[in-house]
Amino acid sequence: MAVEEEGLRVFQSVRIKIGEAKNLPTYPGPNKMRDCYCTVNLDQEEVFRTKIVEKSLCPFYGEDFYCEIPRSFRHLSFYIFDRDVFRRDSIIGKVAIWKEDLQTYHNRDTWFQLQHVDADSEVQGKVHLELRLSEVITDTGVICHKLATRVLECQGLPIVNGQCDPYATVTLTGPCRSEVKKTKVKKKTNNPQFDEVFYFEITRPCSYNKKSHFEIEDADEVDKMEIRIDLWNASNLKFGDEFLGELRLPLKFLRQSSSYEAWYFLQPRDNGNKSLKPDDLGSLRLNVVYTEDHVFPSDYYSPLRDLLLKSADVEPVSASAAHALGEVCREKQEAAIPLVRLFLHYGKIVPFISAIANAEVRRTQDPNTIFRGNSLTSKCIDETMKLAGMHYLQVTLKSIIDEICQVHKPCEIDPVKLKDAENLETNRENLRQYVDRIFTVITKSGVSCPTVMCDIFFSLRESAAKRFQGDPDVRYTAVSSFIFLRFFAPAILSPNLFQLSPHHPDPQTSRTLTLISKTIQTLGSLSKSKSASFKESYMATFYDNFNEQKYADAVKNFLELISSSGRRDHKSIEQPILLKEGFMIKRAQGRKRFGMKNFKKRWFRLTNHEFTYQKSKGDHPLCSIPIENILAVEKLEEESFKMKNMFQVIQPERALYIQANNCVEAKDWIDILTKVSQCNKKRLTVYHPSAYLNGHWLCCKATADNTPGCTPCTGGLPANIQLDIDGDRETERIYSLFNLYMSKLEKMEEACGSKSVYDGPEQEEYSTFVIDDPQETYKTLKQIVASVKTLEQEHAQYKRDKFKKTKYGSQEHPIGDKSFQSYIRQQSEISAHSI
Repeated sequence: MAVEEEGLRVFQSVRIKIGEAKNLPTYPGPNKMRDCYCTVNLDQEEVFRTKIVEKSLCPFYGEDFYCEIPRSFRHLSFYIFDRDVFRRDSIIGKVAIWKEDLQTYHNRDTWFQLQHVDADSEVQGKVHLELRLSEVITDTGVICHKLATRVLECQGLPIVNGQCDPYATVTLTGPCRSEVKKTKVKKKTNNPQFDEVFYFEITRPCSYNKKSHFEIEDADEVDKMEIRIDLWNASNLKFGDEFLGELRLPLKFLRQSSSYEAWYFLQPRDNGNKSLKPDDLGSLRLNVVYTEDHVFPSDYYSPLRDLLLKSADVEPVSASAAHALGEVCREKQEAAIPLVRLFLHYGKIVPFISAIANAEVRRTQDPNTIFRGNSLTSKCIDETMKLAGMHYLQVTLKSIIDEICQVHKPCEIDPVKLKDAENLETNRENLRQYVDRIFTVITKSGVSCPTVMCDIFFSLRESAAKRFQGDPDVRYTAVSSFIFLRFFAPAILSPNLFQLSPHHPDPQTSRTLTLISKTIQTLGSLSKSKSASFKESYMATFYDNFNEQKYADAVKNFLELISSSGRRDHKSIEQPILLKEGFMIKRAQGRKRFGMKNFKKRWFRLTNHEFTYQKSKGDHPLCSIPIENILAVEKLEEESFKMKNMFQVIQPERALYIQANNCVEAKDWIDILTKVSQCNKKRLTVYHPSAYLNGHWLCCKATADNTPGCTPCTGGLPANIQLDIDGDRETERIYSLFNLYMSKLEKMEEACGSKSVYDGPEQEEYSTFVIDDPQETYKTLKQIVASVKTLEQEHAQYKRDKFKKTKYGSQEHPIGDKSFQSYIRQQSEISAHSI
C-alpha cells in the first residue's frame, strides 16, 4: 500500500529471517526447559508468529517473513513468549529496533540482546497538545501568570486486553508543589477526542513590567516546573488502570513564546535504572531487510525503463542495460528480482531470458555444466518460476506436503540415525510411497505448467540442442536442471519459502522432506550414473530399488510436454485456484429479519471463483459469494464498530464487514479480493467508508440503506491475480541499484575503453566483466549513467522541497520522532554543504 505525497508514492516493505534464540532463562520448575515462540510486531501490533519450539532454552526457528508495511511505525519489535502446560503465554523478553536504525543491520545476521518488558515500557501513540501562558492583571495593577493546557486528541493508543477506554491526567509539578487534573473517560476508542482545557496558576502576583509582558519575577522557579500528560486505560479490574504512555514538558521553553501547539509521541514511564544485566534474558539472531521506495510518476522513468526493455533486442545482449545491471551488482539475485518483475509486467520476459540464455549457452563448453552456475540467466529463470509458478506448486504439491507435515510417518533410512523403536524397512517403504506419489503428481502436471514457464523452457531446449548437437539428452537436461533442480526440489525441501506451509517444518518432517527432495532431484536429473551421484551409501541403496527406465521415460514425457512449442493451457485457467485462506472475525449480515448482528470467528477461503466462510477449516461453507457479486472491497472506518483492521466486501444487497488479525493481514485480503474482482463490469465507483447503523450511514448521515456511496472507491489494481507488479516501483529499484553501484559502472566504462584500444590480456581489475562489444557496451553505459543522474537529481530536489514544507511537531512528524530528527540533521548538513 503506497502513501501518496504530491504525486510521489512511498512503499515500505520488510523481509525478516528469524534465526534462533540462545541462553534463555531457565523455567522455574523441575525440567527447566521452555516451549517458546517468537512474534514480529509493528510497534506493539503482532503481524507474524513462528511455530512453538518445545523443550529448549536455545530454540531454532529458521523462519522467513515478508510483508508490505501498510502504515507508519516507530520500531520493529520481536517478542519471545513461553507457553506453559496450561497453555498460558508469558513474555520472556523483546528486541525493539527503531525504524531509523534498520539500515544499520541491513541484510546481515545480527545477535540482539533480549530486553525486559513491562507495562511502563510498552508505549505507542501520540497526543495533540496546546499550551498557552497568559497574564491576568488584577484590580490592584499586579500580574498573575496562568498556564492553559489544552488536551485536544490522541491517536494510535495501544489496546489493552482487547479494549481501550482512555483518559488523560494533566499534572503541573515544581518545587514543593504538584497539581493534578483529569479528562473524561472516552469509551471504546484508541483515537480519543478530548478537547479539554485545564488552568494552572504559575507564579505569585508580581509588578507589571511594560518592557516585557512575560518577564517573570521568579523565573528560576518556573524553569524548574514541568507539565506532565499521562494517558491511562480505565479498567474494571481490581489491579487498577493501565498506563498507556506519558509526555513531560519543561515550562522554560514558554519563556520564548507564550503559546505552543504540537503533536508529541508518547514516551515510556521513567522508572529509574534497571539493575538487571543486559544478558540476563538471552539473545535472538535476526536478519532484517527494510526497503523504502519513493516512486515518482511514470514519465520520470521513461528513459531508464525504455533502455531496459529493449535489452532483448540489443546485439550482443551483453551490451544491454539489463545485462549491465547483472554485471555490476554484488549478487546476481539482487539484479534478477526487479528485472524479472519489470519484464513480466510489460510482457517481455520470454525474449529477454531467451537472449541472455542463448549468450550463456554459446559460452558453455561442456553440456554437463549447462546452466549450473549462479549466472544472471539462472537467477532470472528462478525468479520467474517463483512468481509465475507459485499457484502451479499449490495445485501440484500442497496437499501431499500438508499430509507429510501433519502425519509424521517415520522415513529415516540412515541406519546411524534410526531411533530404537523404528524399523528400517518400514521407513524405506514409507519414504518410497511419498517419493512415488510426489513424482507421479509432478510428471502428470504438465498441462498445468504456466505458459510463460513453458515458453522459456522451449527456448532453453532449442538453444541447448543447437549448441550441443551431438548430445541427444541435452534438450532434456537443459530444462530438468530448472524444473526439478531449482523449482520442485527446493519447494519440497523448504515448503515455507514457497507458500506451501506457513512455518518451517519441525526437525523430523524437515529430514523427511530432505530425503524426498534428494530423490526427486535425482530422478529428474537424467544423469547417466544416478546411484553414484549420492554421497551417502544409504541413499544409493534406496535409489537402487527404483525402476530407472520407467522413471526416465516419465520424466522425458513430462519435459517434452512443458517445453513444446505453441503449447497453451486453456483449461487450467478455468480451474479453481486457492488464493488465500485463514481465520478472521465477521459481523453477521442480517439475512434473517430478527437475527443477531454479532461478531463471530470464521474460516475464510478465497479462490478465483468464490469467496466463502465456514465455522472451521474443512467444514461446509456457511456462505458463498461469487466473485462476480463483489462490487468493491474497501477499508471500514474504525469508529464504525470501535474495532481496528476492518474492511468491507460490498455486494449488491449488503456489505460483509470483516476484521482481520492485524494491519498486514487486512492489507493482504483487501489487495487480493480487489484484484480477483477487478474485471467485474458492475464495480462501484463510490462507497460508504463507515457502516450503516441505527437507521443511517455514519459517514454521510443518509438514512436510506440503498443511498449511493459518499466517497470515491480506491484506484484500480492490476487484474492479474497471480502477478501483482508495479512497473514504476521496479524501475525505481533498478535505479537504486545502479546508483548504489555507480563506481562499478564507471569501472565498467573504463574496461570498455581499455578493451577497445588494447587487444592483449585483460587487466585483472576488469576481468570480472563480460564485455563482448566494448563500443556498444560503452554507449549503453553512458545512457544508463545519464538516466540515473537525472533521477538522482529529482530525488534530491524532492528531499529539499519536503524539508522546506515539513513542520516538526505536525501530525505526520510529532515531536519525539527520532527518524525525523535524524532526517532534519541530514538535510541541514546537505544544505550547509551546498552553500
